[in-house]
Amino acid sequence: MTSTTLFNQNAVDVLIVGAGLSGISAAAHLQRTHPDYSFHIIESRANVGGTWDLFKYPGIRSDSDMHTLGFDFKPWIANKSIADGPSIKSYIEETITEQALWPKISTEHRVTAAHWHSDRNRWLVTIEHQDQQHQVECKFLQLCCGYYRYDSAYKPDYPGESDFQGPIIHPQFWDPEFDYTDASVVVIGSGATAVTLVPSLAEKARHVTMLQRSPTYVVSRPSSDKFANALRAILPNSWAYFITRMKNIGLQQFVYQRCRRYPENAKRMIINMLRPLVPAGFDVDKHFTPSYTPWEQRLCLVPDADLFDAIHNNKASIVTDTIKCFDSTGIQLDSGDRLDADIIVSATGLSLLFLGGIDIQVDNQSLDAPNRFVYKGCMLSGVPNLTYAMGYTNASWTLKCDLTHRYFNRLLTYMKAQNRDSFVPGEPDNTDATEGFLDLNSGYIKRYEHELPKQSTQSPWKLHQNYFKDWWALRRNPANDVGLTFR
Repeated sequence: MTSTTLFNQNAVDVLIVGAGLSGISAAAHLQRTHPDYSFHIIESRANVGGTWDLFKYPGIRSDSDMHTLGFDFKPWIANKSIADGPSIKSYIEETITEQALWPKISTEHRVTAAHWHSDRNRWLVTIEHQDQQHQVECKFLQLCCGYYRYDSAYKPDYPGESDFQGPIIHPQFWDPEFDYTDASVVVIGSGATAVTLVPSLAEKARHVTMLQRSPTYVVSRPSSDKFANALRAILPNSWAYFITRMKNIGLQQFVYQRCRRYPENAKRMIINMLRPLVPAGFDVDKHFTPSYTPWEQRLCLVPDADLFDAIHNNKASIVTDTIKCFDSTGIQLDSGDRLDADIIVSATGLSLLFLGGIDIQVDNQSLDAPNRFVYKGCMLSGVPNLTYAMGYTNASWTLKCDLTHRYFNRLLTYMKAQNRDSFVPGEPDNTDATEGFLDLNSGYIKRYEHELPKQSTQSPWKLHQNYFKDWWALRRNPANDVGLTFR
């Protein structure tokens, strides 16, 4: 299901960019809180759903439970809390229907530029559709376009790549019709995508090898939440959802804080939990013990131990080594070993794209993101009337997005009562005490860190990565926000 609404308005109060989880969340919260505000959602792709419409590779699923990845206003009522991609997309479409948002969505429309004009307190936004440009004014701009490129992905240039006779595929561009039955497949990578792909491919392939340069922390948990399913049997869906959501948020935060506070203990615990899941004699230290401590990179989820079942059944294996070169029928490794392959899957990560690659200017000055400070994890210093949706790195994406959108609506309420036209986040007093935009050392972040804004060591210019701290910080009266100016 998709929207074909042609966007030809000249002005709206709020323009929302992106029709994935965060964009639909923004629209639903705005419509419920400020029904008198006009708004529209601009989506560059042909369908809604964002990530959950783009990725089509085998086994695509959430790596967070849907009781926290789902919207705070719409209960997730399916039996499985670790959901597959099509189920998540259906959930998004159901929300659009329930909130009557379809007429408010224009797909195949791309925002290319957004220029703020202080003399009018308005954004002038340029939108492209079918090679035609259209400009619209808006008072507020909500960017919900994610953090990575949809049209390209990260793939290294492998030595001898052109010699390989089979297909080399990046999961971001997987063709659902591609047949890998009875093939020998090598999946390069050790992150969430690789861990998802390997057991799914193993169901039809002859054998699947996960080739990793270094291990990642992997944890297994059931795909169904027995607690949630039991609650729904005795309570209304909304109550059961809320209780389960709070329980899971608390558990996520507890585990994260314990891992960061006691990293060596957490490391031993995670590794020891894996040992009973692998075959006897399996080298856990080599293949599942990273050199870093837990939550320096995001943990990978294995629902129902499917990866370990594939290893037990000799349908999958893990090789920890580095690539020397490709040849016509496989991969030669630096150790001297060699892997035969009919198909190679390069599950090597994303290409980051901050704020959708939109040309943003404030009074004819181009946005210099690396020299801007993040404000409350959803705004940028010196940029008026703009919020962006960026989820958590240590918990579910939508948790932070829902908090951001509720805060944005509190801003609107305050500004309307005070007859204010714009808000502008300032900079911290000490601009020399800075930290990176995100607190992970994952490769896909490090490769683009120089293009991202910075955070301070002091609030509200520091990201907490803590739901409960953010809940408190974002629910306060905007009039009391330090560093935020209203005009």
